[in-house]
Parts: sequence; structure tokens; C-alpha cells
Amino acid sequence: MADHAEVHKPPVVVGVAPGQPARIVIQAARFAAEFDTSLICAHVNPGRFVVSESADGSVVSSPIDPDFADNREVEFDRELAETLSTVLTDTHVDWSTRVLVGDVPTALGHLADTVNASMIVVGTHDRSFSGGVQEFFNRSIAIQLAHTQLRPVVVVPSRAPGAESRMPWESA
Repeated sequence: MADHAEVHKPPVVVGVAPGQPARIVIQAARFAAEFDTSLICAHVNPGRFVVSESADGSVVSSPIDPDFADNREVEFDRELAETLSTVLTDTHVDWSTRVLVGDVPTALGHLADTVNASMIVVGTHDRSFSGGVQEFFNRSIAIQLAHTQLRPVVVVPSRAPGAESRMPWESA
């Protein structure tokens, strides 16, 4: 009989940001639970660039503009971490946070490659006029990921009328 080493199942990576609807992280946690794996909540700071990288995907970075350097930018946002902790409490999913830097789709894709993620979960932009303008000028993160990734990219609607906690494919 052969010994079986502990097999690490590929984690689910979810892009997170302050003010993001909880439903995006909740859905990512549901996927992680379904796959019996962990969840990595990654926040990308586009105002910094990578100096070095660890094997787990965490990075050491420097600000693009050193005149506006802020040491808080290298740590995961405390308020965002507290929000995630509250949102993920009842999910019973092992989760962690990562601070990434640079172009958002590139950073999320690189992390997913580094940890061999099973999927990347992102939310849509707000459906407001300013959200539409932002998406037009910045291009959709989901579209950029979908064009460059070999793994599934799951896009969770930020707002869905009448379905605050339930996704369309879930039973009532």
C-alpha cells in the first residue's frame, strides 16, 4: 500500500477592495467550500511596483512616486481585513489575505499562477454612470483576466436586483 502525501488543493483567489459588496467574497467562499479548499483574498495597490516576491505570492514593493510614499500601503488594509473577517465568519473556510501591487489583472493573474489557483473570482463595477466610465477607461478587470488566464475567471455581479444573498443558480 502506498503512502499518500497530503495533497494541497488549489485555492480560490478573490480580488477584494474597500467598499466592495460582501456578496462577491461570500460567493468566492462558497466556491472554496464546494472545492474543499482555501480562499485567498487579494487586494491590489496600483500605486506600487514589485521589488521582490516570495514563493507564496506575497511581495515586497516600492511606491511608483516616492514623494507620496505611505508605509500603510505595504500592509493589508486593517478595515478591509476586519470586514472580511466579519463576512467570512460563518463560512468555515480557511482564508488568508495578500497585498499585491501593480496592474490589477496582471497581479491577480500572477498570484493565481503562483499558487496554482483553481479559479479567480472578481466582481463587476458599480452600474452607476461613474462605474461605467471607470470601466470604459480602465477596461474591465474580468475581461482582461478572461483573455489572459488558463483557469476559470468567475465574475460575480456587484448588485443583482432582488437577490442580495442568493445567486441565480442557487435554490431558494
